[in-house]
Amino acid sequence: MNFIWSFMVIVSIITAVITGRIDETINAVFEGASTAVSTLISFAGAMCFWTGIMKISEKSGVSNLICRFIAPVVTRLFPNSSEKARHYISMNITANILGMGNAATPMGMLAAKTLDEENPYPEKPSVNMCMLVTLNTTSFQLLPSTIIALRAAAGSHNPTSIILPVWIASAFAVCVGVLSVKLIGQFYNDT
Repeated sequence: MNFIWSFMVIVSIITAVITGRIDETINAVFEGASTAVSTLISFAGAMCFWTGIMKISEKSGVSNLICRFIAPVVTRLFPNSSEKARHYISMNITANILGMGNAATPMGMLAAKTLDEENPYPEKPSVNMCMLVTLNTTSFQLLPSTIIALRAAAGSHNPTSIILPVWIASAFAVCVGVLSVKLIGQFYNDT
């Protein structure tokens, strides 16, 4: 990857010199760097806010309430998994539903580690591990805070206008992903 980026930078500089646009290229580099820093700062503020909301939901018991609500679904999606793994999975899914992908990552890693320890064939992922990856990749979010924060940082006048399309697309993606793992999982003996 470093080679590709280095190649692109070198070709850009050579092209700028050949076409006589070195000043424009330098200005674009500094403007891009400035935009990246301001976007990162505004994005970090939004992420701190939503991480705090997630912490409040954990402390108030809202996360545990959602975990209990989705427990029957988690049990069906992850058969033959331990209670410990299902707890981590439920917390991971809850954080994703609440739109906190960054807060979901630690629980997802703990869930993956626990599922790996339970895997009877460590040389390949179990169907439960594939389901976890699929649910994390397609994760349904009630409030897609990351996308909203990026849209707000980019100056969108209505950054929340994408909520309904995100709900539709992610619900469809979750359904297709779960069905795919279940269908493909039928060809394997281990779950």
